[in-house]
Amino acid sequence: MLSKISFSSAAVLACFAVQATFAQTTTLTGQKNVVSTSVPFLIVPPEARAAGMGDVGAATSPDANSVHWNPSKLAFIEKDFGFATSYSPWLRNIVPDMSLSYVSGYYRLRKQDVIAASIRYFDLGKINFRDLNNNPLQEFNPREFALDLTYSRLLSRNLSMAVTARYFSSNLAGNVSNGILNASPASSAAVDISVFYTKDKLSLLGVNSRWSVGANISNIGPKVAYIDNSTQNFIPANLRLGTAWTGEFDEYNKLTIAIDANKLLVPTPPIVQNNRDVSLFAGVFGSFTDAPDGAAEEFREIQWSLGAEYWYNRLIAVRAGYFFEDDTKGSRKYFTLGAGLRYQMFGIDFAYMLPQGQTNPLADTMRFTLHFDFNKPKKGGKEDSDVQTEPTQPQG
Repeated sequence: MLSKISFSSAAVLACFAVQATFAQTTTLTGQKNVVSTSVPFLIVPPEARAAGMGDVGAATSPDANSVHWNPSKLAFIEKDFGFATSYSPWLRNIVPDMSLSYVSGYYRLRKQDVIAASIRYFDLGKINFRDLNNNPLQEFNPREFALDLTYSRLLSRNLSMAVTARYFSSNLAGNVSNGILNASPASSAAVDISVFYTKDKLSLLGVNSRWSVGANISNIGPKVAYIDNSTQNFIPANLRLGTAWTGEFDEYNKLTIAIDANKLLVPTPPIVQNNRDVSLFAGVFGSFTDAPDGAAEEFREIQWSLGAEYWYNRLIAVRAGYFFEDDTKGSRKYFTLGAGLRYQMFGIDFAYMLPQGQTNPLADTMRFTLHFDFNKPKKGGKEDSDVQTEPTQPQG
């Protein structure tokens, strides 16, 4: 129960004092200056394959979970329809009953067009709220969810784009009051725009290779408030850029190496004018030049992910990766390990996080994902018998 009470304090602070993040008026070079947003669950990696590779996903090969990383990759997916379901116990070293669940699916309309959808559910567990005098108010189960709809289109043999519409709701404290402020759920909508380019049949040192690049601008939407309009805060608008190389050494051995750069497109504290007066697009475009320490601090705001994936016989995969965030911007640094199995229409992935630092609350985080991919029946009632044993085309 102690952990639940402790976490309830954090939840109340998230609801009632998030505006304090933007209330700073001074900063010193080299000190911590973390960029914070509302509803950060929208950018938490929800599935195991990318998580096992250090959270890379902008340019790796497509699967049902591309809805989160780069939806434009779906135009290149080989199968006609499929879905994936993922689950991760979350912050289990702090709270015993938090979890993140994710379900995503896709369907090919025509050769050039794919539609997709996903739902993300973040359960924060039961917590006890108390008033300013430490008297119990109520027990509540904070929860958040997001629903995505995607359209992905192939523009040429090598290029695709996609648009995603998103609705989300964040209910962290119900309608609880701490005696001064009254909380309420927050909900809104956002859009993603992404692009993907891939080129195969390349040769690097005699190795049959594929090279891909991708970009995804996600969560472009209005600010939200848990209290009233005077405490509105930015949602996590985000830019992800990545590239990946895949080499096929022979029919049994394949290796992918990928790297992503990730940056929040929201203002850097301190904001001199009141946060509610900074418009959405002013915040997005200004996020590249508003850091108090100039270009050096803007560069420190970039999060880096590096990952590798090795497949044997299109059946078994092993993965490893590393995620880096600067000490002044949150100091998240962790290694990841993962494994995968594909057999015909079925697949399973597992990922495990090994953070730097023994007290990191993300320590021992695990993710699990199940995949199911199918082809439409051919004319005459026969289904395509091609065995899909690895993440779908393009591999990289």
